Amino acid sequence: MLARYFTNPATFILLGISGQEAAHIWISIPFCTMYTIAILGNFTILIIVKREPSLHVPMYYFLCMLAITDMVVYTSTLPKMLAIFWFNSREIDFSACLTQMYFIRCFSVMESGILLAMAFDRYVAICNPLRHSTILTNPFVIGLAVVLRSGILALPYPFLAMRWPYCRTNIIPHFYCGHIAVVKLACGDIRISSYYGLFDLFSQIGMDVFFISMSYTLILRAIFRLPTKDARLKTFGTCISHVSAILALYVPDFLSSLIHRFGHNVPLHFLLLITSLYYLVPPVLHPIIYGVRTKQIRDRLLQLFTHKWT
Repeated sequence: MLARYFTNPATFILLGISGQEAAHIWISIPFCTMYTIAILGNFTILIIVKREPSLHVPMYYFLCMLAITDMVVYTSTLPKMLAIFWFNSREIDFSACLTQMYFIRCFSVMESGILLAMAFDRYVAICNPLRHSTILTNPFVIGLAVVLRSGILALPYPFLAMRWPYCRTNIIPHFYCGHIAVVKLACGDIRISSYYGLFDLFSQIGMDVFFISMSYTLILRAIFRLPTKDARLKTFGTCISHVSAILALYVPDFLSSLIHRFGHNVPLHFLLLITSLYYLVPPVLHPIIYGVRTKQIRDRLLQLFTHKWT
């Protein structure tokens, strides 16, 4: 009876940060603050790029894609998380859980692809500046390729999760429907889900990291060949924002992976908080990084505030 009941569960129960229920209200304050900063910051980036004709170039089109992706990742996780923290609303419909799983996986990996596109733009701008306008004549094609890659490769996740029988429990010890967190509840052989997850990891994130590393190896080689120190610093300065964005995305993921692999004695609630860094920190840092480090965006932002003040 129990096996038949959970074969197609109507709902899952998200525990949030288990063991810290008394602190949920306090934990929600920084998360809510981060959500507000991420939405306002990324929306401001979109407005500035749209209004400033000088920013209508491939690098800033990719930045707009990154801003939209960040907002989708945040909106896929934070509202439900805050509902758990504030209203103890732990139930999530089975289809809604699979939809959340798809959007989180698709758009979080899409961020990596966009950073690769931005790295390619920096490589061409520095190593082949005379051909930049001809090579990147249509950045929308590159953007579309990134979107299609992430969208198509994320499709098997919900379909695989849908086919497993859930005969154990419908309680997910997390605040969102992650792929592994869901399929671990199945009572069938889920090796195909695990294998596909590894394939997806290496074919997308792994390849992105490899090509980003290759791009910056060639960029650094070109920079060190410049005749003067000032020229080298000025050229590398054009890459600082992008390098910072890369670190903001990959460092939390790297730390989370290390702690999950080797932190066997780490409390579960701490593991959940560390995991949340991968999804929640980059959307907050990206608009701050580009707002502070990019002169065109910084100047335009100051003009907007000055104009409103006057």
